[in-house]
Amino acid sequence: MEHEDFKSALSVNEGVEQPPSVSEESVLRFIRKGRKKLTVDEYVDGILAGNRTILSQAITLVESSLPAHFKTAQEIIEKCLPYSGKSLRIGITGVPGVGKSTFIEAMGMYLTRQGKKLAVLAIDPSSERSKGSILGDKTRMEQLSVEPNAFIRPSPSAGSLGGVARKTRETIILCEAAGFDTIFIETVGVGQSETAVHSMVDFFLLLMLAGAGDELQGIKRGIMEMADAIAITKSDSGNLHKAEIAAVQYRNALHLFPKSPSNWTPEVLLSSSVTGFGIDAIWGTVLDYEKMTRENRYFEHRRREQAKYWMYETINEALREHFYHHPNIEPKLSDYEQRVLDDQLSSFMAAKKLLSKYFNHEKIEP
Repeated sequence: MEHEDFKSALSVNEGVEQPPSVSEESVLRFIRKGRKKLTVDEYVDGILAGNRTILSQAITLVESSLPAHFKTAQEIIEKCLPYSGKSLRIGITGVPGVGKSTFIEAMGMYLTRQGKKLAVLAIDPSSERSKGSILGDKTRMEQLSVEPNAFIRPSPSAGSLGGVARKTRETIILCEAAGFDTIFIETVGVGQSETAVHSMVDFFLLLMLAGAGDELQGIKRGIMEMADAIAITKSDSGNLHKAEIAAVQYRNALHLFPKSPSNWTPEVLLSSSVTGFGIDAIWGTVLDYEKMTRENRYFEHRRREQAKYWMYETINEALREHFYHHPNIEPKLSDYEQRVLDDQLSSFMAAKKLLSKYFNHEKIEP
């Protein structure tokens, strides 16, 4: 049994190739079917009424890269903004094989049975390369996907991390306006996607395994520093002793980190998504964190800081997109790249020339 657990912790299944969750072609095909095109007010009214179909269509507009859809989506978001901000946003990440989907389903079913309305979103910037898809998670969450009080939304399956993250944050606003009081944001990719998730949630939960080698070497210190709690999954009867040992290691490691600005001390908990063990304790920890940070005003402060952060991130993303698709820049990028590779230009000089032409709106010489 232990050998099987160890093996599963290290194995990574190949992503199932799926069509993009949103494409201009699919949106246009949807319109061509003759369905009535909704106005911005109709979208907003439908979202506020909790209409899942209209909510999904509005999210599709958010994820579309067509300029007309972008304009409509921004108008919808602006009108939904006064009705947002009332949910508890929880980020969930973990090493491959940790059982994120199983955990989210177990926690999600626990919450919906208490009358909570849950939306599960994902940030998946890696799928453009791997062709993997969060759509597979939806099929694995068999109970939660048919739960009336739950809404599972796949992430855009292509695009830069900044673009995908911005669209996820805008989707949060729409889901909150639709009445979802709990939002799970799952990170599917690895690396910087954890930072993106951390910048849009109130509570950051890190899922880890026991008995999968040296746990403390297997994860970046930066991710552990972001965690408000660590949950050791698959803490079943046969694996409980290893989980308890791992919990001690994590607690000792967390004591070495600087004190969090929230004054919260991260907790390490054991859980089993199969038996339900520890799920209630993890949710209790989330509520304790919310209570404490609301009382010391850190909760509100963090929300304001996140709003400011995403204003600048949106500016950066828009400038990046505009630069790379500028008619004077895009045709010449490969040429300048080749000059750099042929040692005809330094990297810095090539960048300086391109930026100079961009800002001066001049045509690039052949």
